[in-house]
Amino acid sequence: MRSSCVLLTALVALAAYYIYIPLPSSMSDPWKLMLLDATFRSAQQVSNLIHCLGLSHHLLALNFIIVSFGKKSAWSSAQVKVTDTDFDGVEVRVFEGSPKPEEPLKRGVVYIHGGGWALASAKIRYYDELCAAMAEELNAVVVSIEYRLVPKVYFPTQIHDVVRATKYFLQPEVLHKYSVDPGRIGISGDSAGGNLAAAVGQQFIQDANLKNKLKVQALIYPVLQALDFNTPSYQQNMNTPILPRYVMVKYWVDYFRGNYDFVQAMIVNNHTSLDVEEAVALRAHLNWTSLLPASITKDYKPVVQTTGNTRIVREIPQLLDAQAAPLLAEQEVLRHLPKTYILTCEHDVLRDDGIMYAKRLESAGVEVTLDHFEDGFHGCMIFTSWPTNFSVGIRTRNSYIKWLDQNL
Repeated sequence: MRSSCVLLTALVALAAYYIYIPLPSSMSDPWKLMLLDATFRSAQQVSNLIHCLGLSHHLLALNFIIVSFGKKSAWSSAQVKVTDTDFDGVEVRVFEGSPKPEEPLKRGVVYIHGGGWALASAKIRYYDELCAAMAEELNAVVVSIEYRLVPKVYFPTQIHDVVRATKYFLQPEVLHKYSVDPGRIGISGDSAGGNLAAAVGQQFIQDANLKNKLKVQALIYPVLQALDFNTPSYQQNMNTPILPRYVMVKYWVDYFRGNYDFVQAMIVNNHTSLDVEEAVALRAHLNWTSLLPASITKDYKPVVQTTGNTRIVREIPQLLDAQAAPLLAEQEVLRHLPKTYILTCEHDVLRDDGIMYAKRLESAGVEVTLDHFEDGFHGCMIFTSWPTNFSVGIRTRNSYIKWLDQNL
């Protein structure tokens, strides 16, 4: 009996050690976040073991775990009709709000889920519930795109999938089928989905053949650049769940089918050192010492290496491609973008990507709403139902949908 108690105490202590991580007191529901983070880390470790055993690629294994526990069928309710179909060969899940006599034409939203271009799905519960809520509360048709993921495909295939599905939806006959007002269509996405939404938004304004234009873009904690992994938010949140800096850098490398040997060098900005000519001209586009307010920069210092690893950008030139990193786009491109909403979270390595993009858009004359949450963390907006319901998740979702309601 005594030995059992000792063993139990040891197991509890071990579990507490594994789960506990020091978090700022300003973070929403910190203990619940620790549990969520521990669950995700456990799934990552299982997938890495599967990879080491040669049974599957670690990202395929990890996504199998995520989708297996969260997949939801296309289930309609009295308020929202949900169907799985394809738009020009790209799988989509369509959410249609109930018809209203006073509004014969609905708003349209193209939504792109996050997951580091490698994980999650339009068909898991988190995104299904988000898009259903949007369709109901906005009286909208929401098209959630099931774009293909790493490692089955790599950049720029994800962008191509989103472009194809969105262009299909924007066709007059398709909008008529779904009773969508062609003047009230927006594009949106979170995290890597926000990256894809921003990239598609930039591409569409340069497409003279596109008749129906996007009225708004709404970017939720978007990832927008791979030039500097030492912005103040990357430095402040380098070990913050659920997206530590090294994980974000690995997502970039995976997206471009790059070499993991480069990750540590990229973390200290050796890929964009002063001897990397390709990076020099782009540095002004994200000079965070001028783009970020003093309340954000605090005492953080830029990390600019004099000499680095020039091989990285030679082998992965996409790191500095504006199609992959929309924050690097020229001002001439930015000034034509539609009204924009950007949601950022204090406890997120990507915070400054969003704030800098908002500043650059504002300087280009674009109407921008920057919605910042001091207690938010990366990914929080999709965590709104038990057991992963966070107060900041509910508040961010409500604020996001409210903006769409007022501007779309």
